[in-house]
Amino acid sequence: MLFSRHPDSTEDSLLFDLLAGMGSPENGSDEPLTPTGRLVLQKEMNLVIYCAIGVKQPLDVDALKSMIQSSPMFTHPRFCSLLVQDSAGREHWRRTCVDIDQHVIPVYGPIAEGLSDEAAVNEYLIDLSTDLPGFLGDDKPLWDVHLLMAQRCMVFRIHHALGDGISLMSMFLALCRRVDDPEALPTIHPPSSAKMRRGGSGEWWKAVMRVLGVVWFTLVFVVEFMLRSMWASDWKTPVSSSAGMELWPRKLATARFWLEDMKAVKSAVANATINDVLFGIISAGLVKYLDHRSPNAVREGTQITGVAMVNLREQPGLQELSNLMKDNPGLRWGNKVGILLLPVHYHRSCGDPLEYLRKAKSMIDRKKKSLEAHFSYKIGEMVMSYLGARAATVLNYRIFCNTTFSISNMFGPHEEIAAVGNPITYIRVNVSGLPHALTLHMMSYAGRADMQIQVAKDIIPDPEFLAKCFEDALLEMKAAASTALNSKK
Repeated sequence: MLFSRHPDSTEDSLLFDLLAGMGSPENGSDEPLTPTGRLVLQKEMNLVIYCAIGVKQPLDVDALKSMIQSSPMFTHPRFCSLLVQDSAGREHWRRTCVDIDQHVIPVYGPIAEGLSDEAAVNEYLIDLSTDLPGFLGDDKPLWDVHLLMAQRCMVFRIHHALGDGISLMSMFLALCRRVDDPEALPTIHPPSSAKMRRGGSGEWWKAVMRVLGVVWFTLVFVVEFMLRSMWASDWKTPVSSSAGMELWPRKLATARFWLEDMKAVKSAVANATINDVLFGIISAGLVKYLDHRSPNAVREGTQITGVAMVNLREQPGLQELSNLMKDNPGLRWGNKVGILLLPVHYHRSCGDPLEYLRKAKSMIDRKKKSLEAHFSYKIGEMVMSYLGARAATVLNYRIFCNTTFSISNMFGPHEEIAAVGNPITYIRVNVSGLPHALTLHMMSYAGRADMQIQVAKDIIPDPEFLAKCFEDALLEMKAAASTALNSKK
């Protein structure tokens, strides 16, 4: 299910030319932005990725600078190019020489008095998201690394135009080594997924039914997608979004989960996946929060729609950096992300906590049978190519304004890893620039999964309580799964 033309084909071609010694800063040639790059640089969709990486030992500034300078990141064309505009106002990439001291910024001393390290890092991340005018200048490439010395944390700030989460995380992991084997790269396994079984020669009718199912679900979800891009929107709730909310003041909190707990819950429902469990947690947690925040304010059955960012690469999950550099349309560098609309239906006192998982699985199974994510990717490419960046921005912006929250989930290394010999304790990711009052980004690492909960603080003033609602939802599901398992014995 790949497209014949990738919107980052120009970007990919430039990468190989530069690695071959062409396109050097001296030849003065500029390269136009790809369609996706132009989209995420529009003022309404100005997306910046933040990755906070905690370590066990004090940070060594010189060693980290040396690591970055000797890495592919320092020679990658997107990380060595300025964003410039021509006389017609069209954006281009222009190669430049990178000054490492402009990009690696040590921060000494406490960030905020009276806060835990986790809260201080989250506070710093929010402060960074308000500093976009300085970050988006034309004097240096669109990335930097902030070293929070007191919190032993590295914060990578990278504009989404430089690549999607899979590309960027794969690049970072290429700099790391396993703690149990310092010479080995991190093990990067894509999440397991159930594949459709092929029927035998006498089961042709099952293949026909599968195709008809794909056609039907694609038609239904594509119609909903198009309506969302025009006028159809969620009913108002205490967590609803509106146009312009990407500029509202923000707060950030972290919910922490153990993957073993999620796997225990997954085993209670046949053929469930970790993504099903995650969305079941979100469904249950939102109901908990709304019941606490505004009892009886939300009508029974109200739909609360999430926008999920979906990796459309040929191989799901993270890839080795060498694979991303190859001329393979399914793997190569750039932005290859589609959109799924994932609805939560509000119901009071569900009773069995596992019912949230069953409903999430049923809904996601229907989504898997459709080509909704691929359609969203393709239609965005076509609108950008034929109608321009403004039309594509309006299309995407209205989808976000007419839904309630954003969600992404990325699977990281299974084992503990180290950067410059310093063991990493956590990896957390969030994105700024979306017009939602609630954005959720989960990243798993070494048996844990941390979810960054970014909110518009005037709408959701207590994200720490919302984080606890999500954590409690998982624990309740785990207890219900244990009870169900014991009852079968």
